[in-house]
Amino acid sequence: MGWLSILPPLVAIIVVFWRKEVIVALLLAILTSEILLTFAGDAPGYYAAIATIERIVSVFESPGNTRILIFSLLVGALLAYIRESGGVAALVESLLKRGYGTTRRSASLMTVFTGIFVFIESNLSVLTAGILSRGLFEKLGMSRARLAYLIDSTSAPICILILLNGWGAYVLGMLEQHEELPGTSVGILIGTIPLNFYALVTLAGVFYTAISTRVHGPMRTVEAQPQPTQDLPDDIPTNSKARYMLVPLMVMVFGMVGFMFGTGNGDITQGDGAKSVLYATTLACVVAYLMLLISRRNTHQQLVTMGFKGMGELLPLVTIVLLSLALGSSLSELGTGLFLAGLVGEFLPLVLIAPMLFLAGALISFTTGTSWGTFAILIPIAAPLIIALDLPAPLLLAAVLGGGVFGDHCSPISDTTAVSSLASGCDLLEHVRTQLPYALTAGGITLLLYLLAGFIML
Repeated sequence: MGWLSILPPLVAIIVVFWRKEVIVALLLAILTSEILLTFAGDAPGYYAAIATIERIVSVFESPGNTRILIFSLLVGALLAYIRESGGVAALVESLLKRGYGTTRRSASLMTVFTGIFVFIESNLSVLTAGILSRGLFEKLGMSRARLAYLIDSTSAPICILILLNGWGAYVLGMLEQHEELPGTSVGILIGTIPLNFYALVTLAGVFYTAISTRVHGPMRTVEAQPQPTQDLPDDIPTNSKARYMLVPLMVMVFGMVGFMFGTGNGDITQGDGAKSVLYATTLACVVAYLMLLISRRNTHQQLVTMGFKGMGELLPLVTIVLLSLALGSSLSELGTGLFLAGLVGEFLPLVLIAPMLFLAGALISFTTGTSWGTFAILIPIAAPLIIALDLPAPLLLAAVLGGGVFGDHCSPISDTTAVSSLASGCDLLEHVRTQLPYALTAGGITLLLYLLAGFIML
């Protein structure tokens, strides 16, 4: 197919830059790929539309894909149970009553460790840490911009490093589409942890800010201004307890680890990630449901409605997952990755592949405001490069993941950026303006590290 094989991902990238809509971009990319395959097979042109639908339907032929999609829906229900139970608010109240956060350093560190602890989902991490700390920051005279930076720059990096969450399952599902990759999908994913330089450098910056209590750039100007007052939430639901949040999370975390050992016959790196995360999430949902039902705070019907409402909130994300899996399958048949591998091998030095993937991920994520959508576009391109050129899979995958998070941190249209502003009580543009120097510094250091890693590993 030659140069035409890069047309579908090119269409996706152009559309996300132009319309900032990942779902439309993925749909048009799949349609473009199927049009090319249809003409290559001498089928009637109108068949491309039918082939596009069938390509999406074929995603469900894989049990692994289906498990990932069901898991993504169940996470919505679990988050709804945790949120509506008042467990987050109760935990906040309990910590405040115990007098935690009496100095700038301790309040900042408590914020960071709260974000790390709630690694199940980035927005939940941001909301929990933000709600927990805003009153403490007000009392100690620290700005909302500082709080927004700490919670935003902790959530996504920790989610992409710990991986026992939706981020890990999402990437795992995409990796399992490429059976020719060296090693297991779980092993590759674990291997990205020490090579995800952006996440590591960003967290180092967060700890530096929390421990030293120093701020730089525009944030220093904001800190010098009088800080507005804000109130802690006081509408904690009746009978609310911190356990409504802590128990389901613990069940999911330890359940995930246990199921990974079980499905891997005692070897966690050989475990089935798609099965494990589905089983663990299902168990956590059941536990959360039973806790609320036994407490008599909610009836069975109310809990069912609550769960389906939570699932509905994640439908756009599930749609992105579905379409990304379909696009990966279509591009594989089209031979896009093999063509790009030959192109890269001929024109681009191997040491520059990881830095270029990092920059591409940052650009797409910045423009679209979604790191997950960036993964959907770039992983199906990076995987064939790894296979054809025999490149280290963890390095290239880490570059894609880090680039997506980097662009997300710089983007004013990112959902995590908006939620961080909301949770901290900081103006959105002020948060973007004060966080940008930190993100750009981390991004520049990361680019140099990927260049160095390229010289060492390739």
